Amino acid sequence: MLKDITKLFSIATKASRKIIGLMSGTSVDGLDVALCEFTGHGLNTKIKLLEFETIAFDDNMKLEIKAVFSKREVSLEKLTLLNGWIALQHAAIINALLKKWNYDNTDIDLIASHGQTIYHAPKALHQQSKFENATLQIGDGDQLAVSTGIITLSDFRQKHIAAGGEGAPLAVYGDHLIFGKFGEERILLNIGGIANFTYLTADRNPANIFSSDTGPGNTMMDAWMQKNYPGQYFDTNAAIAYKGKISEALLAALLNNEFFGQPFPKTTGPELFNLDYLQKAKEKSQTTHLSIEDTMATLNKFSADTIVAAIKKCFPTEMKFHIYSSGGGMHNPQLMEHIKAALSNAHFQTTDALQINPDAKEAVLFAVLANEAIAGDANDMATGVAGMPTISMGKISLPA
Repeated sequence: MLKDITKLFSIATKASRKIIGLMSGTSVDGLDVALCEFTGHGLNTKIKLLEFETIAFDDNMKLEIKAVFSKREVSLEKLTLLNGWIALQHAAIINALLKKWNYDNTDIDLIASHGQTIYHAPKALHQQSKFENATLQIGDGDQLAVSTGIITLSDFRQKHIAAGGEGAPLAVYGDHLIFGKFGEERILLNIGGIANFTYLTADRNPANIFSSDTGPGNTMMDAWMQKNYPGQYFDTNAAIAYKGKISEALLAALLNNEFFGQPFPKTTGPELFNLDYLQKAKEKSQTTHLSIEDTMATLNKFSADTIVAAIKKCFPTEMKFHIYSSGGGMHNPQLMEHIKAALSNAHFQTTDALQINPDAKEAVLFAVLANEAIAGDANDMATGVAGMPTISMGKISLPA
């Protein structure tokens, strides 16, 4: 054990650290792998993205994950088996990529693994008085550490919940440390399965920063696509949505949920925004007859409207601000057209303008959390404002 503690101390005090960030989101489409080089910590963090790749999950892996994903009742045996199995799949991906990138595993200081979210249950959603906020990610950190030979940090969201948060969004910590800029009001908008944003004020005062989910990003559109076009996992270039016409009746029914009236910060997931939610909205609005294309067009506008409504709560209509987008939804042209049309006072760019590949951003931000856990000071992370407790996150797994 002393040997392991000595190694951790050595990593913490190095001039630079190589950390692999892993992210597999609620879209369940693949694993983002970002190899980053860090110097410093806190507001002095400097990051160089050395390598990045998204490894698409094959149909078998998607089926295995979806057998337990976002379901109230699952096989406990299946869940137990998948916890280690997913970690082994991720480890195999890392080992193969390091070989491809011409790195030895011993060149890497840490792995930061988000794991695979299986169920997200904030109290506002489960509404059971004796239980608090909860979330579950699987992909065992010990399996990753042993199979790669690299110290692994995982299960980041549990500390956030233990400190009074909802376990999400965690991007706010990395956004605050590496993307803030004096004199510029910024929104870091990530459109994954669920959309979320971080508001970074021009004064860089942590007390004024917050992050929140806004509602569905791609999750309902992807589910609708997969239901009606087997083998196609998302609406490529919004081809289906462009063919449809928005149903105002269905849109109004989709928007009629108490989640949208809740104050920031708040979190949600496919546990709420799913095809059952869509079906109920269709029944309430008497739009069950809608075509596939019209439904997709309406779901696209639904995601856009909820994102726009959330961002507008932050800014007066005349105030100028910058939006830096990331996540799969930024590749959906109709979704982005809707958002840009409604936020004419915003200047839009992707995080490429901030020297971070927008597809890699979420994986990079978990690497930031690992860097802070090992080399940082929790007091740099935040000031304890709502949804942003002053903590470091990540459970440490040591190789055999």
